[in-house]
Amino acid sequence: MITIIEGGGPVVSAIDADEQRALKEVAAKLAAERYAPQAEEWDRERIAFPHEERRYLGELGLLGIALPERHGGGGAPLQHALTVIEELAKECRPAAFQVFESNTGPAQVVARFGSEEQHERFLPPIISGDATLAVAISEPDAGSAATDMKTKAVAEGDKVVVNGSKRWISNGGEADHYLVYARMNDEPGSKAIGAVIVEADRPGVSFGERERLMGFRGIPSADIRFDDVEVPAENVVLGPGRFRELFGAFSIERLGNATMSLALGQAALDRTKRYVQERDQFGKPLVEFQNVQMTLADMLLQVEAARLLIQRAAAGVGENLPNSLDVSLAKCTANEMAKRVTDLAMQLHGGNGYTEEFGLERLHRDSHGWALAGGTPAMQRIRIVSEMLGRSFDQRR
Repeated sequence: MITIIEGGGPVVSAIDADEQRALKEVAAKLAAERYAPQAEEWDRERIAFPHEERRYLGELGLLGIALPERHGGGGAPLQHALTVIEELAKECRPAAFQVFESNTGPAQVVARFGSEEQHERFLPPIISGDATLAVAISEPDAGSAATDMKTKAVAEGDKVVVNGSKRWISNGGEADHYLVYARMNDEPGSKAIGAVIVEADRPGVSFGERERLMGFRGIPSADIRFDDVEVPAENVVLGPGRFRELFGAFSIERLGNATMSLALGQAALDRTKRYVQERDQFGKPLVEFQNVQMTLADMLLQVEAARLLIQRAAAGVGENLPNSLDVSLAKCTANEMAKRVTDLAMQLHGGNGYTEEFGLERLHRDSHGWALAGGTPAMQRIRIVSEMLGRSFDQRR
């Protein structure tokens, strides 16, 4: 059973799919009452999500919904975590990001591939909200071409020495630990790539200035530099030669990303449905005009298509990793849907949609960020064709 306790105490304690709707209601209430009133200020002032609020989400059990029960998590299906992410993201992306990162982010790599010692050391503080783990993949010259990364993590006896730099790291400078993808030997391409956890306070770890992004304003992003950073060999989660498993687990993060986009589209649709029925022009509500009806129908079609693709991709996630084709279809569709639907919402709101007061411009700005993160729609299309045809394409030729 899932224990739903409002006003404090654990929200998630175990699995019961019948109570997913109740979990959704609790998450929606939390978003509307606690985070919606602060979301605009956090965006305007570029304020990072407060640590005490992250710990509050941990107390509610929301940071460990899809993580193992033996370490304090809920042990629930991934869909439960995606439900909470969507409801929080409709009102406040920085709040939703905490649930996103802990349930669909690099903690999943640790939970699935890490040693028992790593489980015990890293997962409980993530689940409680006392610590965060961010993923560090992209580099200045290796974004979509991830296998071009140059950061190295070289074994030297009982330690690993990390050198290199990472770019576009969400929660960069804020997270306590980083799951760093790095080259661990001299093999070409993906064969050398593995992943090691680097604590933020290790000597030699430094951060660039926080990026001033178009959206994502309550979610810090910064470069990371590693200069002869030494970590114990026990921090290696996956060694070289297991790149496919690393990116298989990253598909779970892409489902979280797609759900963020879904939330943006759904929020824009919900606000527009209310607005066109309340706003009068030429003596009648906007919804009475056929063009408005056609636009609303297109918005709903796109939102529901994205929702169904996400649900299909997430349904197969348990002990097994998600189907990469299903994930790419879901992410590409959801990312592009969010951009289109938030734009249409602004158009149907007219001049009001262009103001900060109605919050649609914030939805639209954030929609572009989620489309860029975790693999752009263009790269997802390449993956879609590759999976569909069962062959790879060398983009370097």
